Amino acid sequence: MANTTDSLDLYAKVEDMLENTEAIETLYGLYYDILFQRSFDTLLDVGCGSGAYLQQLHKHFPHVKAKGIDLSGMMVERARAKGVDAEAIDLCKLDGKFDVITAVFDMMNYLPPEALSGFFRCIRAHLNEGGYFIFDINTLYGFENVAVGAYIVENEERFLAIDSDFEADRYEAVFTLFEKGSTDHYIRSTQRIEQFYHTIETLEKRSGMTLVLANEVSLYDFEEADKFLVILKK
Repeated sequence: MANTTDSLDLYAKVEDMLENTEAIETLYGLYYDILFQRSFDTLLDVGCGSGAYLQQLHKHFPHVKAKGIDLSGMMVERARAKGVDAEAIDLCKLDGKFDVITAVFDMMNYLPPEALSGFFRCIRAHLNEGGYFIFDINTLYGFENVAVGAYIVENEERFLAIDSDFEADRYEAVFTLFEKGSTDHYIRSTQRIEQFYHTIETLEKRSGMTLVLANEVSLYDFEEADKFLVILKK
């Protein structure tokens, strides 16, 4: 089952309740370190979310023409509010080519195995020759030991409960959100969000591109890496 626009919009509503700022900033820094080693003038961020990554990228690379796309209109509105050039559109329907394409913070894990070949076909179509696709994916350890479990967080306006499990290379999280309405009553929303475990070997094979780098990354100070940072070259 693919993630729906409704499930992505629900995630947008609770993004601020889930953010691990230190881990996110660490991951962004790793991307910027890689980009500093390359010459590029255009960049596309797939699954740009609320635009924080592109907002910071502009400070490091003011000469670069950067654009973000996301399937959640709510996320795109937030990105635009930050001054980011963002559009709610599917990658395969987008026009133009770029020197670099990025997919930051689990975006690739949202793709089911059967969608990989088509997605990579669109990545190649939007990359200039010699261009780079840079992304991160969760390791098996990251899924089994970091992502899985129950999580509850609340503030004055919202109460969020997440129950997640990982089995047969598929991660499923059930989000239940209670939002305070115009009266004292709460409005309940429930959605499922899925992610999928992919190996480096599978992604390289499906990509039709050359593997340049696959570095292990630990964002949460665990004994083992919870992510891989991957670079593919067209």
